[in-house]
This record gives sequence, structure tokens and C-alpha cells, in this order.
Amino acid sequence: VVTKLLSKENRQELLDETREEYIKVRERLAKRQPKAAKLSYVESIKAGFNYDWVNYTPPVPNKLGQVILDDYPITDLLPYIDWTPFFISWGLAGKYPKILQDDVVGEAARDLFDNANELMQKMIDEKLIVAKGLFKLMPARRTSSDTITVYDRALEDGGQATHTFEHLRQQSDKASGKPNFSLADFISPLESANDHIGGFTVSIVGTEDLADKYKEAGDDYNAIMVQALSDRLAEAFAEHLHELIRKDYWGYQADESLTNDEMIKEKYVGIRPAPGYPACPEHTEKGKLFDWLGTVEAIGTTLTESYAMWPASSVSGFYYSHPESEYFNVGKISRDQLEDYAKRKDWDIKTAEKWLNPNL
Repeated sequence: VVTKLLSKENRQELLDETREEYIKVRERLAKRQPKAAKLSYVESIKAGFNYDWVNYTPPVPNKLGQVILDDYPITDLLPYIDWTPFFISWGLAGKYPKILQDDVVGEAARDLFDNANELMQKMIDEKLIVAKGLFKLMPARRTSSDTITVYDRALEDGGQATHTFEHLRQQSDKASGKPNFSLADFISPLESANDHIGGFTVSIVGTEDLADKYKEAGDDYNAIMVQALSDRLAEAFAEHLHELIRKDYWGYQADESLTNDEMIKEKYVGIRPAPGYPACPEHTEKGKLFDWLGTVEAIGTTLTESYAMWPASSVSGFYYSHPESEYFNVGKISRDQLEDYAKRKDWDIKTAEKWLNPNL
């Protein structure tokens, strides 16, 4: 494109073709019907997840409170790495491990994989990066249609509310007959049920400093490689820690026996949704999550003003144990839910519109 723009012979042709193309793009977009919310907010609540809470006993965690995992062994995370996104980040499309034998990109993939493992071993041996994490499991209850309240101890022991998490609800008219989900649906609304919720943050620390050293040495390849590997390690840490939660710390799936591939395909019981992702797309809840967990004080991971995590190779989210909890996409919401959410968050409408813009 730049070459054509600099060329006296080709410049005008490129400009004319681009203008013509974008006339067609505008026409196509003008004809497209927006994916609007189909049901009112009240109707969506009525069509929510309906569960027999009276006959359900929520699992009680084996370990309540905050647990800090400082300088976690990186070698323990290696078996949990999902390598497929790593290859995609380098522009090599294909599923691991089949990509290593691919007729077209196999040789490049094997070369890249060898380099990655060599650098990974160097980072581990020389302790160039550090894995840090923490999690918290505490009593919780659904206190309104889309609000979860967390307590400092069990309600029967006089537990006091410490934090509330606000969620959004699907407003689509589903032909499948599935409920209009909200994450609040998966926590018991009964005071007698003593349900629980978890939260976590994991980070790979030292990545930016190491990448900068490679850049200063003119080695952009390894600078990018360090960042790509750290991203994979952060995701692997989240996967590994979730397994420990299910089998040990919460213990509601003590006998679980899943392969890494099955975990990648989310075959486990329970979910770990993250603020900013489809099931809870509004990012500012991450600020409350960090405050509840004590993330900044415990492991030094911080949030930018737009709620991105720093270090960049970090993952955070919630833990739900309910056997029928599932991932979903909130999708488009209507004005009535926007107004209700603004009221729950103590926001004016403009602030709510700013943070919920992708879902309006």
C-alpha cells in the first residue's frame, strides 16, 4: 500500500479503488439489521436460570480466605500450556501438536517450537521470570436479580457484607429454549444455603524487563518470544490453579481426572469467568475484584485506568462451583437494563453508556 501511495503511476488508481470499495462497504453496513435486545429486562429476568435451590446443598470450600502463591514453580505450569494460540500469534495457523507435522508450515512450526522451549528453559534456569498468584474463597449469596454479595464469614455466624458484584443478563429471545443467563444465577439466593464464590489473579513477573533487554540488544525475535511465552504461562497458571481449586482448595471435584486437552475444551465442572469477557463484559468490576482479593498488596499486579492488568501477562476472574454453571455471551442489552445497571453501580447514564457501549 505504501509503495503504491509513493508511486506517481499507481497512487491515483489505489485511491479510486479504495473509495469505490468503501462506498460498497457503507451500503452493506446500512442494510445490516442491528442485533438488538429482543426481550425487556423484566422479561429476561423471568426467563432466567430457574433452579431448585431448596434441594441443593452448595459445596463448602476446604480452604476459606486468601491464599498467596508467591514464586510458584514454573515447571508445574508447563504441562498446562495451550500451544495452539502461541503458533497463531506467530501467524502459523494450525492446531498443536498436528501443526508440527503440517505439510506447509510444519518445518517453520518445529523450528519455532524448538526455539520457544530453549528460551523457556533458559528463563526457568536463570529465574528471569517469576509466577505469582493468589485466590480467595468466601461465603456469597445472590441478593438481587443480578447482584452477588460476598461476606466476611458464614451468614449463620453473623457474616457481614464486604463487596457486591453486579452482573448483566442476556436479553435475547432464544429459539433453543435455554435460559437468559446472568452470572448471578449460579449463586444461591437462600440465606440458609451458605453458598460460596471465589476469585483469583495470576501474573508472570519480569517479562517486560527481559523483553526490553532483548530489544536493547537488537534481538526483537526473542523480545517477542518472551512476551508470547509469558502469555501462555499466565493462561497455564490460571488453568492449573483452577484445577487445584476444584480438586483441593474447594474440593467439589476431588476425583476429577481430565487431560490438558479436556481442560482446554472446558470439560470441567464449574466456571472461571473474567471481567471483560462475554459473560461479564463490563471491565470496572475488575477493580472490585482486585480490591476484594487484595491483589495489588499481595502480588503487585495493578490495573490501568482502562482496567487492563499490569504486568500484561496476567489473568484474573471469578470461580463458580455450581454444576450447571456455564459460559455464555451477554450480547446486546436494552435501555431498561442499562438504567438498572447504572442505578446498581451508582453511576449516571453517561458513565454507564461509556462502559457498556459494546453491549448497547
